[in-house]
Amino acid sequence: MRRGMRRFVFSVVCTLLILMIGLAGGILFLRLESKKNQLKKPDVLFSDYVSNLQKADYESMYGMLDGQSQLNISQEDFIARNKKIYEGIEAENIKADITGVDLKDEEAVVTYQMSLTSLAGEISFSNQAVFKKEKKNGYKLEWNDSMIFPELNKTDKVRVSTDEAQRGSIFDRNGLMLAGKGTASSVGLVPGKMSENSGPDVEKLGELLSMSPESIQKKLSAGWVKEDSFVPLKTLKKVDDFQLHSDQVSEEDQKNKELQDQLLTIPGVLITDTSVRSYPLGVKGAHLIGYVQNVTSEDLEKHKGEDYLTDSVIGKSGMEGLYEKELKGTNGHTVSITDATGNSKKKLAVRPRTDGADITLTIDSTLQSAIYDAFSEDKSCSVAMNPHTGEILALVSTPSYDDNDFILGMPSEKWDSLNNDERKPLYNRFRQKFAPGSSFKPITAVVGLENGAIDPNEDYGSTGLSWRKDESWGNYYITTLHDSNPLNLENAFIYSNNIYFAKAALKIGYDDFMSGLNKLGFNQDLPFEISVAKSQYSNSDRIETEVQLADSGYGQGQMLVNPIHLAALYTMFTNGGNVIQPVLKAEQNAEPKVWLQGACSADNANLIREDLIKVVSSEHGTGHAIMRSDLTLGGKTGTAEIKASKGDTTGTELGWFSVFTADPDTRTPMLLVSMVEDVKNRGGSGYVVRKDKLILDSYIPVQ
Repeated sequence: MRRGMRRFVFSVVCTLLILMIGLAGGILFLRLESKKNQLKKPDVLFSDYVSNLQKADYESMYGMLDGQSQLNISQEDFIARNKKIYEGIEAENIKADITGVDLKDEEAVVTYQMSLTSLAGEISFSNQAVFKKEKKNGYKLEWNDSMIFPELNKTDKVRVSTDEAQRGSIFDRNGLMLAGKGTASSVGLVPGKMSENSGPDVEKLGELLSMSPESIQKKLSAGWVKEDSFVPLKTLKKVDDFQLHSDQVSEEDQKNKELQDQLLTIPGVLITDTSVRSYPLGVKGAHLIGYVQNVTSEDLEKHKGEDYLTDSVIGKSGMEGLYEKELKGTNGHTVSITDATGNSKKKLAVRPRTDGADITLTIDSTLQSAIYDAFSEDKSCSVAMNPHTGEILALVSTPSYDDNDFILGMPSEKWDSLNNDERKPLYNRFRQKFAPGSSFKPITAVVGLENGAIDPNEDYGSTGLSWRKDESWGNYYITTLHDSNPLNLENAFIYSNNIYFAKAALKIGYDDFMSGLNKLGFNQDLPFEISVAKSQYSNSDRIETEVQLADSGYGQGQMLVNPIHLAALYTMFTNGGNVIQPVLKAEQNAEPKVWLQGACSADNANLIREDLIKVVSSEHGTGHAIMRSDLTLGGKTGTAEIKASKGDTTGTELGWFSVFTADPDTRTPMLLVSMVEDVKNRGGSGYVVRKDKLILDSYIPVQ
């Protein structure tokens, strides 16, 4: 028993000895580490301080301060002060080069040159850091606010002021503004001029402005509001007195005038001018020009570091979105030190603002308006371009919306009506692809002539108004509206004979037909500023059946073409077989860009061009209604059936017309491609021809 006790005591003693040795070792280690830190020289300590600053480790920076400095400022305030200043100016690339160290008995002065980049540019200065030698802790930093910037005192502030860049304007080819500075009417309240019992007035005001009385009261109770303050509530379209006295006053302008007259009867209401982004073309150019809106939190996150402020605007669609970087400009910033009263003591960095660049488009506002007016009641799109330069003169989609409504604030009921309108006014049709119908026949001719499958003089023989290859097609027949004798390429164009081009596609063959279309940009991105749908010849990767191939020859089957792409392809008939690249941004002394060099031979281009001229000049031609004695015009009509199935008799029709000035010496060259939905029982493509004639006659007056 005694022996066991002795063993137990011995074990306890050994354990205690081990613990004591470990504790002593730990204390010794801490003392050595402490001693090591105490032995750090001031220049090394300063480098540590800067390293912590670069990492935004303000807590470690505070731990390097001497006792008196820590009495002067708490850790919480120290961290808040440094964090607010360095992050507020967006400090980066902080560097400090020691230029001298002056050692004295109880202190050391480290002289250094510091530089950093801020949102206003580089800030550079000379400064000194004083280290006090403490008995137990070695050198410690004597800190005050001048360690941040030499001129900064405890009561001073570092402020960042912003000079917002002016957004650039968008102009048409003639210098007319398409987007830029405009004036609207800001409706607001002056509290000191409101009636004592303002409840009924606020109710009435809310009804007129489609605002809740609660939202109006909330604006009035904001902290900054005083008796003589103007509290803006809503922005309305400015009343144009000149327009009101004209013979053609719009219903919208009249209603706006009546609304503002009613608003001014309410005590305290004031209507004043305010600057806004303005779109003079309104509905006539909305799909092309687009609009801006205030940035959202998602925009700020997506464009982090791109100089957007919480009250910035950003292009959301059209040219406003496409040229956002050029239009927005760069804000100016100033980083300065101000005293307690707000007076500026020193400007640390200044970056002047750079206003956004102005953009000039190749668009002609007059033509843009004329096309919109002609098709305003239709679901349509039109592309007008100079066939020799590729300059886009107009891009129109109808119906449309007023992009000014997005600036002034669109009421929810109006937004709902736009979204619920079955005509789809928000739908940009010139960016989409559609069945081209017979307007595609010149493209089939190009492919066939180029590979030798089509002999323009060959007579395919009359088959009447319907035809099928053989019994393998079952009950499916290709139909046409007009027969001709002989049935050669020229007459097939003049009479728009579907059967001819169906047979031509079969002669070309699957692979050569698809290969020919691929060379003409099908299934490819169009080289154009605006992203548009890729044209296709099949819903899959190839044309799969004989019937589909035959239908494709005259623009049916699964053929879908973008209108801008189709317009570009028609330029080969006026440029010796070269397809000109469409362009929307005007450049001084710009040379036309060829997109598809030698898309067809000059001989074949001229052959088709002459046939398309006869489509207009011949009394039997489907485009004869647009003929003019003073202009040589070429063109091609097209009517595409939109059916749920081959046997569907209730489907609708798309009407197309492509027309161009065929004389290279024409003073006003133009190529116009128009597509209208739902032309069945309205004259088919003839409806489009008549509309395009109105446009052409207004743009190029009859001589």
